[in-house]
Amino acid sequence: MDTDVLIVGAGPTGLMLANQLARRGVRALIIDRHAGPSQQTRALGVQARTLEIYAKMGLAERAIGQGKIGTGANLWANGQRKGRVPLGDAGKEVSPYPYILVLGQDDNERLMGESLNAAGVSVQWNTELLAIEQRSDHAMVTLKQADGSVRGLKVAWVAGCDGSRSAVRELSGIEFPGAPYEQVFFVADVEMTGTMVPDEVNVYLWQAGFHLFFPMRGQDHWRIVGIVPPALRDSPTLDFAALTPSLLGEAGVNLSLKNCTWFSTYRIHHRHAANFRSGRCFVLGDAAHVHSPVGAQGMNTGLQDAYNLGWKLALVVQGRADPALLDSYEEERLPVAEQLLNTTDRGFRLIVSAHPLAGLLRTQIIARVAAFAMRRKFIQKIAFRAVSQTGIHYRKGSLSSALARFPGKAPQAGDRFPWLKLKLSAGGPVQDLFEKLDDRRFQLLVFGQPLPAEALPDLGELMQVHVIPADATNAAELDRAKVPQTAFYLLRPDGHVGLCGAILDSAAVTDYFRQRVRLGPAELRA
Repeated sequence: MDTDVLIVGAGPTGLMLANQLARRGVRALIIDRHAGPSQQTRALGVQARTLEIYAKMGLAERAIGQGKIGTGANLWANGQRKGRVPLGDAGKEVSPYPYILVLGQDDNERLMGESLNAAGVSVQWNTELLAIEQRSDHAMVTLKQADGSVRGLKVAWVAGCDGSRSAVRELSGIEFPGAPYEQVFFVADVEMTGTMVPDEVNVYLWQAGFHLFFPMRGQDHWRIVGIVPPALRDSPTLDFAALTPSLLGEAGVNLSLKNCTWFSTYRIHHRHAANFRSGRCFVLGDAAHVHSPVGAQGMNTGLQDAYNLGWKLALVVQGRADPALLDSYEEERLPVAEQLLNTTDRGFRLIVSAHPLAGLLRTQIIARVAAFAMRRKFIQKIAFRAVSQTGIHYRKGSLSSALARFPGKAPQAGDRFPWLKLKLSAGGPVQDLFEKLDDRRFQLLVFGQPLPAEALPDLGELMQVHVIPADATNAAELDRAKVPQTAFYLLRPDGHVGLCGAILDSAAVTDYFRQRVRLGPAELRA
């Protein structure tokens, strides 16, 4: 092979996948048809689950230092603040990052690009994918290089991270059903003062749509995302000054615009690929799904696509697992995209509907109901898990198996294992479990019992075993997270529960790796 994996597209999703493969020693070539990284981008909300992944890559603190932490969202209507959705309180026991980090897509790309360069991998810019010919054990691809020459490569796998107009998706014959919304959006970087609650997201609901104000680095720096009024939708010379009257009318006359450094308009589609895999080709991120900006989910979903596929692809490329393992990528991520599309589409249609009753609902009812509901802790936690993407699970997937039925609130097979602070050794200090677990390996956590007499499968460096000691501090923490006092959890490299049960069974662990993860005989040393 000329390379094990060809990654087409060097946006956030492609850079994440390239990093995950590089961390596991897999050869990858990453190309992009553009001349260089994006300079100004629309995506800017980094959710808690993404920051958890960044922490494994050593990027979380740098991201936080370059971004703006938003601990809540404020709802406005008719110039009045109707309520606040707290993020910090709702997520403080769920994740080390109980907030949304406002950090532009360009900054996220820069961080991951630097990490990739440090691993010795560089993006090949001005390089375009022209053709893919799939064969039984490889694919032949044709690339147009920066100097205009054409080059053929023999590759094992192709990952399409090349956006909504994906060449990989089109060349693989994967359908992309859906349609554009009729509304035209705008995005602007401004220096502005006004009624906005500083350092938090501000949502202004109005009779015909909404405006979102995101706090950015710098004094009085905001990024505004909103809908262009219908009367201005087709204007060929539209600029931010033309939108100022609608902003003043809906967000309050106290707004004072000092400067606008960037303004752009765009349209939004709602689509998802019919399949996420075709033979040796995969689609991820915007190549697989696009939707409205409601909830700041788009970029984060693409990053999770890459995190899901990365560890599986590495095992297969290294010959440790059967290629059938890769079927679980579409099996797990396609339902996530479908649910996200349905949820954001319903929410989006409600907040942009031109029907007079919808306008009344937005400005008089939604904000009040949301503010009232968010006073309740359990609703806050539900909302945080949904927005932060920490609540995504793969319970129905083939990689999820349970030997015992746990209570409904306990972590189940397929769930992201909860964030815990435990004593990992008798008499030892309390430690952050997330920080201690290496995401390049499977992790076996054993609670309330010794290791069984029968030997566990010897996977070498591929699996680490942790017998958590019985301790009052540990018991309290397990009770908080609803983890049974006697249990075991086998975590996949991405932190989701693969296998769980009450009493640890060595044979069941071996069978899980053989039948579900599909590790080869050479990996399952007794």
